[in-house]
Amino acid sequence: MNSLTAESLSLARSLGSATIHEAAGRIGDLPARFHPVSAGMVLAGPAFTVVCPPGDNLWIHRALYAAQPGDVLVVSTGDREPLWGYWGEILSVAAQARKLGGLVLEGGSRDHAALPTVGFPVISLGPCIRGTIKDKESTVGRLGAEIEIGGVVIRPGDLLVGDQDGVVVIAAKDAEATVNAGREREAKEATVMDSLRNGATTIDIYGLG
Repeated sequence: MNSLTAESLSLARSLGSATIHEAAGRIGDLPARFHPVSAGMVLAGPAFTVVCPPGDNLWIHRALYAAQPGDVLVVSTGDREPLWGYWGEILSVAAQARKLGGLVLEGGSRDHAALPTVGFPVISLGPCIRGTIKDKESTVGRLGAEIEIGGVVIRPGDLLVGDQDGVVVIAAKDAEATVNAGREREAKEATVMDSLRNGATTIDIYGLG
């Protein structure tokens, strides 16, 4: 699924979600209620889409072994308050062993004290201790299907970038150009900040007078 080079993915990760979002024309941002389990968790990679029935995480287990190294699991559950705790320490260890790129979960997660130590990037709707079932008879779940979260359509292979600022989704066909535009934007911002340190004002620089 990954159409981006390792260098571009590394750059997307370092640029961050806000810069990528701006470079894309301010599109693709998931709702602000998505937060990383800890501030240092950053992810960037191609989407591997998962649909789970509410309160059932069996399809997440299946996704771990269908996804490729570097893929970011993005899980649609339709969860609303109260949340379910779909993900925890065991799944983080399993995902890390599979060399996956991270998780964006429309649902709750558990073991928040342990997850930063594991180090696998997890972005969810927040902590939740309510455990899920694993219904082997259910046919509601799907892997690799087009999904929608918060009005944003996500397809397998789309670029996901997530960090403390939020999560942005960029269509696979636009990902390389967007990362390059993000690089240019970062360079321009560095020039602006140098000017500010040398006495210029934002009013002058941006013509806001």
